[in-house]
Amino acid sequence: MGTGTGRGAGTGTGGGFVAVVRAPVAGRTWREFGFLLIGLPLSVLYFSLVLAGLSVGAGLLVTFLGVPVLAGVLAMSRGFGRLERTRVRVLLAADIADPAPVRGRKPGAASAMGALLRSGSAWRHVLYCLIHFPWGVFSFTVALVFWASGWAYLLYPLWFWVFPAYTDQPGLQLFQNGDYAFYLDSPAEIALTCLVGLAFTLATPWVLRALTTVDRVLVGGLLGPSRLATRVTELESDRGVVVDTAAADLRRIERDLHDGAQARLAALAMGLGLAKEKATEDPRAAARLVDEAHGEVKIALQELRDLARGIHPAVLTDRGLDAALSSVAARCAVPVRVTVDLPARPTAAIEGIAYFTVSELLRNIGKHARARAASVEVWKSGERLLIQVADDGRGGAGVAEGSGLAGLAERLNAVDGILVVDSPAGVGTTVTAELPWQV
Repeated sequence: MGTGTGRGAGTGTGGGFVAVVRAPVAGRTWREFGFLLIGLPLSVLYFSLVLAGLSVGAGLLVTFLGVPVLAGVLAMSRGFGRLERTRVRVLLAADIADPAPVRGRKPGAASAMGALLRSGSAWRHVLYCLIHFPWGVFSFTVALVFWASGWAYLLYPLWFWVFPAYTDQPGLQLFQNGDYAFYLDSPAEIALTCLVGLAFTLATPWVLRALTTVDRVLVGGLLGPSRLATRVTELESDRGVVVDTAAADLRRIERDLHDGAQARLAALAMGLGLAKEKATEDPRAAARLVDEAHGEVKIALQELRDLARGIHPAVLTDRGLDAALSSVAARCAVPVRVTVDLPARPTAAIEGIAYFTVSELLRNIGKHARARAASVEVWKSGERLLIQVADDGRGGAGVAEGSGLAGLAERLNAVDGILVVDSPAGVGTTVTAELPWQV
């Protein structure tokens, strides 16, 4: 064990050293340096046009001409934002989503201008164009100084001969005080300069990454969709999942009624009709038919109870999760240990989702896991309800698209829940679900 750990540590250290040495000439570093160099002229262009447009538009607001000028500035800023998102996507490999398009409530130029003037996204684009100018100057200066100084000092032994050959100086002059001047001309000074350049060169990629991280944050925060718009999109997606789930549940209930209780009741009606006809002619046959109908009635009642329990169990409403999950565990094909540690009951909706989550997971264990035992643990952490269902079966489960666990994960996601599956092959499966305490 110790040998393996030593090899892993050595490999990691060697790999990190190689990454640091290669970073100055890596493609990512060159792309980030190019991004920062291009950023300055673009930021000057953005700042100049937007500031001039805002000034003219604000000055003309006393007349109607200021409105279309400001709308034009907002539209132009959104165009600049599209260019910046493309630049970040190509050079920094950061995928920034486009904001929602701005559409007027009615056709026509006046409605379109009004929509632009009311758009928070458009005004954030204007803000980006204004604040990116000072940041562009700073990041351009820092990046160029580090890059040029690092390579110039690192390669100083190759070009310091220019000074004595073409000037009256023995080397690069650092400072002069009266008649005294200090030059980098001795072998020790040249070697020290080379080492300083090496330090600058190795540090430059990390400086560039720090600078471009700020650009990613600016573009993502000001030029991407707002948090509200993102949340609305998530809620629309979750609503679709909820609607699809409800429709699937209704189809399942209809199928269970049609294929189960309804079919048995139809057969019961036919059996009772035959018994009625034979009541006078053949009492024994009629009694036998009535006895068979009695058995069908018991089975139909049991199916209806199971169906009602599947819709919403009465024990959950009356006694809470502990009793309801114990009831589910008692019907599981493998022995299940249930532990519920809750200070109070969550909201009814969350309680129902937790119940059906455990029911589905135990059903999967009984059908597919080939387990000898399982456990269910439920507890509260902060404002979240946590559920963990584990078994000692064959493992290999996953949240693949189209699987039962994928559908369960979508249901949980619809209420800001999380489903995590840990299922190594041959070891068993542990599924952890996290739900909000209330909705």
